[in-house]
Amino acid sequence: MKGSLERKWIAGGFGLALFLMTGVSFASYRNTIAITENANHVQQTYDVLNQLATLYAELLIAESGRRGYVFLNNQQELERYQLAVAKIHKQLQVVQSEIHHTSIRQKQYQHLVALINQRLELLQQSIVLHQTEPTAIAAQNLITENSIRLRDQIQTRLTEITAQEKQELAASIDQSEATIRRKTLLELIGILLSIAAIAGACFALYHQQMQRQKVELLEGTLAQEKELNQLKLRFFSMVSHEFRTPLSVILASSQLLEEILQELVDESKLKNLQRIQVSARLMNQLLTDILTLSRAEAGELEFKPAPLDIEAFCLNLLEDIQASQAMSHSLQFVSQGRCTRVNLDEKLIYSILSNLLLNAVKYSPQGSSIYLSLICKPDATIFQVKDEGIGIPLEEQQKIFAPFYRGQNVNHIVGTGLGLAVVKTCLALHQGEIAVSSEATKGTVFTVTIPALGR
Repeated sequence: MKGSLERKWIAGGFGLALFLMTGVSFASYRNTIAITENANHVQQTYDVLNQLATLYAELLIAESGRRGYVFLNNQQELERYQLAVAKIHKQLQVVQSEIHHTSIRQKQYQHLVALINQRLELLQQSIVLHQTEPTAIAAQNLITENSIRLRDQIQTRLTEITAQEKQELAASIDQSEATIRRKTLLELIGILLSIAAIAGACFALYHQQMQRQKVELLEGTLAQEKELNQLKLRFFSMVSHEFRTPLSVILASSQLLEEILQELVDESKLKNLQRIQVSARLMNQLLTDILTLSRAEAGELEFKPAPLDIEAFCLNLLEDIQASQAMSHSLQFVSQGRCTRVNLDEKLIYSILSNLLLNAVKYSPQGSSIYLSLICKPDATIFQVKDEGIGIPLEEQQKIFAPFYRGQNVNHIVGTGLGLAVVKTCLALHQGEIAVSSEATKGTVFTVTIPALGR
């Protein structure tokens, strides 16, 4: 599930990067088109300004040629005038072709053309008047005055148009610069976001790869641990089998020998046989506990709950312990509630209660009472083992369930420190809990709570 989510993040990261790059490219394309259009507009505006400047210059040349011809009667000046007039008409056509692509107002242009045509008509009238009446000086002066007036109007109109064109030219340049800045900023942001998306996808890919390596390493480690646990389990099974046979022979032989010698020798002389029996039982219990823990670590400790007559089971357990232990303790059984058959694993429950009872016997003074209480509830089965022994210090009560841990006040008593670890392990398969209540020198109460199966 987690790997699938990371793959989605990686695909999403690369998809986001592709989307951002596509969006940036599209926006950049549109900005480029806008910049190109602004550049074309600027170029056309420059062309119009140049054409207007050329047009005004040709008007001045035409005026100069007319004067040279009229007042000096110079034919070259007439030719210069005629050439200038031809250029003026050509320039008007060029400006008219550009007018559709610029911001020049049509009325202003039409007014300008009308003024130019009026002045050209005056110039032409002056030429014709000179050719027909060379001495009509007063009429020529009047034409010149009108021409100067029209020239001033044309110059004023050209100045207005030029100023407007320059203003729009500056606005176009500013717009182009703003578009370029916006394009640059957009591309920079898009590139940074794309890099971030790709970096995020790469990081997710790297993280996924590292997680995969960790999982593979963990799986390898778990496989090795499982193999080691299997080897350890086989080893302990073999050792348990090989040791239990001679231990059984030793225990049976010592018991038989004790029975034979009981009537022949004093009780005090049988202590060595009793020590042999205690040591054999201790060794047998040690092998059983180690084998149980090894199976639990290897995951092969079986849990097979079945209907169990729990009261009869507890009574039989107490009889077994009473028969197998040479002791003077009083084992008492108390049952509370309606106890019928409950679903429990008989072997695991036997291991749990026998370890608790044997510990109670081991750490309680001779002649004291040990109580096994059974409390049956609809939702749980509760066992209590109570003794009058040496107790467990409060600071050690959370440590006693660790394997091989023994309290500071039991060093003089033989033990392995595995019993409560086995209890905890077997109880975990029942999803049960164990609680301890104890005070030093005042005894201990272990409470085992096992929930009913199916709850």
